[in-house]
Amino acid sequence: MQTKTTSKEELSFNDFKAEIINDYKLAVTSRECSLLGRREVLTGKAKFGIFGDGKEIPQLALAKAFKNGDFRSGYYRDQTFMMAIGALDIESFFAGLYGNTNLEQEPMSGGRQMGGHFATQSLDQNGNWKNLTAQKNSSADISPTAGQMPRLLGLAQASKIYRNVDGIDTTNFSEKGNEVAWGTIGNASTSEGLFFETINAAGVLQVPMVMSVWDDEYGISVHARHQTTKENISDILRGFQRDENAKGYEILNVKGWDYPALMETYQKASEIARTEHVPVLIHVNELTQPQGHSTSGSHERYKNEERLSWEREFDCNVKFREFLLANNFATEEELDAIDKDIKKQVRDGKKAAWSNFLNPILSEKASVLNILKSVSNNSENKVFIDKLINTLETSKEPNRKDILSTARQVLRYVAKENLSEKVQLKNWINAYFEEVQPKYSSDLYNDSDSKASTIKEVLPQFDTNAEDVDGRVVIRENFDAIFNKYPEALIFGEDAGAIGDVNQGLEGLQEKYGELRVADAGIREATILGQGIGMAMRGLRPIAEIQYLDYILYALQIISDDLATLRYRTKGRQKAPLIIRTRGHRLEGIWHSGSQMGGIINLVRGVHVLVPRNMTKAAGFYNTLLESDEPAIVVECLNGYRLKEKMPTNSGEYKTPLGVVETIKEGTDITLVSYGSTLRIIYEAAKQLLEVGINAEIIDVQSLLPFDINHNIVKSVAKTNRLMVIDEDVSGGASAFILDKILNTQNAYKHLDSKPLTLTAKEHRPAYGTDGDYFSKPSIEDVFEAVYKVFNEVNPTEFPALR
Repeated sequence: MQTKTTSKEELSFNDFKAEIINDYKLAVTSRECSLLGRREVLTGKAKFGIFGDGKEIPQLALAKAFKNGDFRSGYYRDQTFMMAIGALDIESFFAGLYGNTNLEQEPMSGGRQMGGHFATQSLDQNGNWKNLTAQKNSSADISPTAGQMPRLLGLAQASKIYRNVDGIDTTNFSEKGNEVAWGTIGNASTSEGLFFETINAAGVLQVPMVMSVWDDEYGISVHARHQTTKENISDILRGFQRDENAKGYEILNVKGWDYPALMETYQKASEIARTEHVPVLIHVNELTQPQGHSTSGSHERYKNEERLSWEREFDCNVKFREFLLANNFATEEELDAIDKDIKKQVRDGKKAAWSNFLNPILSEKASVLNILKSVSNNSENKVFIDKLINTLETSKEPNRKDILSTARQVLRYVAKENLSEKVQLKNWINAYFEEVQPKYSSDLYNDSDSKASTIKEVLPQFDTNAEDVDGRVVIRENFDAIFNKYPEALIFGEDAGAIGDVNQGLEGLQEKYGELRVADAGIREATILGQGIGMAMRGLRPIAEIQYLDYILYALQIISDDLATLRYRTKGRQKAPLIIRTRGHRLEGIWHSGSQMGGIINLVRGVHVLVPRNMTKAAGFYNTLLESDEPAIVVECLNGYRLKEKMPTNSGEYKTPLGVVETIKEGTDITLVSYGSTLRIIYEAAKQLLEVGINAEIIDVQSLLPFDINHNIVKSVAKTNRLMVIDEDVSGGASAFILDKILNTQNAYKHLDSKPLTLTAKEHRPAYGTDGDYFSKPSIEDVFEAVYKVFNEVNPTEFPALR
């Protein structure tokens, strides 16, 4: 069942009547799904439920204005909309509630997100783009409130780029930039900073975005008077209203139960945004939430009887029914018959979804029970095994945990027994893991042959008399080559445009490629990231610049919750190959020398984290990433833009491989591992260590995620038998991550003759000035003395204690 986008004028009365009745059926179907869904949670078949009841009619209006090629960026109340565009049916609704891992039956996320989190599939099963202009699109939801807002900005901006930048192949992605990005949010979540940041940015950029605020006066139990000044979001945003003197928003208000007004409002919003590229805010008020926020509690706890009575009267479905009767579109009897039929459809769909979910698990249960019984019949621990078998056998609705847990416990009982059946059980368990684990763990990164880590290194080439230039020139010339090679590539950030970034790594490129491709952005890191995510989801290749690594924390939630999980939470059916450019390491002061790498790498799994030691290596990473389709953060060395490097002749072509370490100094006595600017200090210390007879090997990890995929560091440790990780992050940060990978993944502990060590920064940020860095982060002397101390313990006669 799906809405039609034809207007009333284009329809005969009978067609118009049929369309309205179809809308009623959709509204009732969605409501019945919500009601029955709550019962499924309360009876234990589903873990949690959050539903769209009370928002049905405005979502029908939104769906009618929503066209092929458009994108939604919403939240977990939009089930009616998804049904209306044909992307969700009864069975898939319940499949999502049960967490069915079958992507065909649960196409939103393959069971990876709770019900109510919606998406369409932008990629086919091979990871190739579908024709997004031939389908209605929904970017994958996330739960954090207002977290959908930054991405919405980028989805809208993509239309502006496609309309105004020549040379881009728009096939599959855009029809002359006519697509609208539609956002939805609850009224309470408009209190979040991400909402205001996005609203402001969209007004500045003038992008085709329509923002719907579903206003039911509450945020869980908290009334609007605690959420919003004046208890009215559109009132306080009136200053954004466009007029003849200034660009801004078109702001519209409509009651959420008024079917004709909703239809008119959404068609108007669509026309303004689509043709004029003007953002629109629609404040949909007087909505209800008949079952409260979620299945975690009842709204009767915080709403008085007067409010509950009003909600029963102004329920949008109730008012829609009244509208149909008052205008003779249907009789009571006809609507009652529709209601009765839909109740049965929903019950039947629910049963079918439960069977689809349960039957494969029952089959898996049966297969292991046969093996377990065979093991039991031949085991001296039969009495204990039979208890486990009986518990599993009598479970009518087991989950996979029950099945696998039972099998693994039985294996313990026969661990010391020489049974052929034990081998069969071990093989079953291993095969089960191999089959089932990917249902829950695949697609964090690109698992296909096109993944970034398969792209081979291409070395930079140099003339025999290659000029020594500032590192900024190397990176600038490479960006120039990138923008010339990839029309769909663009870069934006604070000071990235007119002045060519604060370090002039983009000098002159805005003048050459235009203000849309090399663009300045306001001081708003979260929405800079959102611009990148949304545009990357629509086929562009954005590079979002965060001026300093310290400021990436403003956007860390968006990177962690949205970008890093996108491929995973859609089971490989959406992607956003965004490149995040930033700079950090070893400068002066608290706010321009941060090295929060430990926090970053542990929060952004799903995004590559690359830490080149110079601008040639950084440029090579950009070239590699643009040949792949995975998101990454590239941290350039902040103190490297004025350091001299040889100028390559093959800008835009040389490639730094991901996950491949580089030995930058051979040695025999100890392996020193680090990255970024600290390597220059280590190299100087290593030269001084040679003077006292210690020959250190230095390895640049180059990328933290992925990390040393060829396990080359352990080969070095096998040679030197000693290991030290040196890092400008705080103790327990990136150094702990690196050490864990070397010792526990690569098993380097087998080769060690001395305790593995880390040398890190102090717990505090660096104080201002050159001395601040010296007393805050590892210095040449710190490295020298730390390594020397290792050899003092080995041979105190040859290496007497220094202090």
